[in-house]
Amino acid sequence: MTSAPELTVVVVSFNTARLLEACLVALERSLAASPELRARVVVVDNASRDGSPDLVRKRFPSLELRALDRNLGFAAANNLVLRELDSPFALLLNPDTEVIGDAPAALVRFLRAHPRAGVVGGRLVYGDGSFQHSCFAFPTLAMSFLDFFPLNHRLIDSRLNGRYPRGWYERDFQIGHPLGAGMAVRRSALDQAGLMDEGFFMYCEEVDLCRRIRAAGWEIWYSPDATIVHHEAQATRQFRGEMLLQLHKSRFRFFSKHYPPVYGRVARAIVRLGLLRDLIRSAAGRVRGDVDAGEWRRRRRVYERLLAL
Repeated sequence: MTSAPELTVVVVSFNTARLLEACLVALERSLAASPELRARVVVVDNASRDGSPDLVRKRFPSLELRALDRNLGFAAANNLVLRELDSPFALLLNPDTEVIGDAPAALVRFLRAHPRAGVVGGRLVYGDGSFQHSCFAFPTLAMSFLDFFPLNHRLIDSRLNGRYPRGWYERDFQIGHPLGAGMAVRRSALDQAGLMDEGFFMYCEEVDLCRRIRAAGWEIWYSPDATIVHHEAQATRQFRGEMLLQLHKSRFRFFSKHYPPVYGRVARAIVRLGLLRDLIRSAAGRVRGDVDAGEWRRRRRVYERLLAL
């Protein structure tokens, strides 16, 4: 009789076959080098059109595949597996990542050693090994403002913009939330806080989940012992206008769930001001000939939809 897994790894994919293959190769290598960790790997494919499901079937026959006939979004796709979770821990992993060494086992060791930790994220690096911010404070009005009006480059990496000092990344520390590209979650924390909010189609799902888990009395941590390469934003680059719309829809949903109404009104005003400025810049570019007619129409449609949110 096969014993139940200690860790369930969930990879939600959408039209990232090349990156998905590298992700699963690295994951299989890591788990093979950590035989003490019983793990189950589930790939949920959100109706990819690039052959991703066939890749998993042929190249990784030992893994579980849920090939969906429509794109449910990130939260709902993860929930398909989290709803039936039979392991004490889950690792939510983006397909544009590659775990290094024994990263999954290191995250599990951290959760075992810290019984009040509901979530832990690891160290993220870019493909060239350079530093990437792995975790953030919860959103504030200052962060919304700096999204559109950065003012000074030093502010982008500052605590005012929700970033933690780079020196902190050499040790464990408590955080608001990790980037959702790679985070381990304790099942008992999910039992208390609930699964991902499927009202978020893309973006802010992990922020909302961590907010609810912390509200339920759990701690959220970062650990440098697990390193993960993150080829940032590869899936979302495919539909930039639509993803910009989804980003702000998700942020407004997050604000309405977790902040007073006045906060949401000010946040919307900041976003609209920034969008109007960008629309004016694009119009000026059209007049100068820097932006062609097709691109101008595309941008205008996106900005109009964003302003209507």
